[in-house]
Amino acid sequence: MVDIEINGMTLTRTDPPFEADERTTLDTFLDYHRATLMWKCSGLTDEQLRTRAVSPSSLSLLGLVRHMTEVETGWFSGFAGRKKPPRYWSDGNRDGDFDDVDAVPVAHVLAAYSAECDDSRAAVAGRGLDETFVSRRGNTISLRWIYVHMIEEYARHNGHADLIREHLDGATGE
Repeated sequence: MVDIEINGMTLTRTDPPFEADERTTLDTFLDYHRATLMWKCSGLTDEQLRTRAVSPSSLSLLGLVRHMTEVETGWFSGFAGRKKPPRYWSDGNRDGDFDDVDAVPVAHVLAAYSAECDDSRAAVAGRGLDETFVSRRGNTISLRWIYVHMIEEYARHNGHADLIREHLDGATGE
């Protein structure tokens, strides 16, 4: 267990249990990865959070948080039938979540991310893993698939976050 201080918030990153039912396993792994992203962002200045990994990439820690806010919205709100417009990107600016970080208030981005994770948890509370929805592309997708996809998405981006963090201040970790 690791306590994370970020922008006036305290979060706890808890290791998933080695033995649990499927839903508990999925919930705790997803929360573990959500907290890992915040851990990678903790203790840095706003400028460091906006720093690009390598040119010409627009990848930054703040961009990753914005991107994962959008991903949370897209999958969990979509599953729950709650249509929310994108916060950071548009059809004319598909990479706005990554690209447009230079002038945004970091505290607002972190608060939006935290709120969206809470909304995601609420959207699926009490819902069965075999329940489905039809995506905007017409695919029938189960809640189980969404969980596995989200864990995969976080794991990949947390790897990016780890490399960015190491580049910024040498910090490494799980």
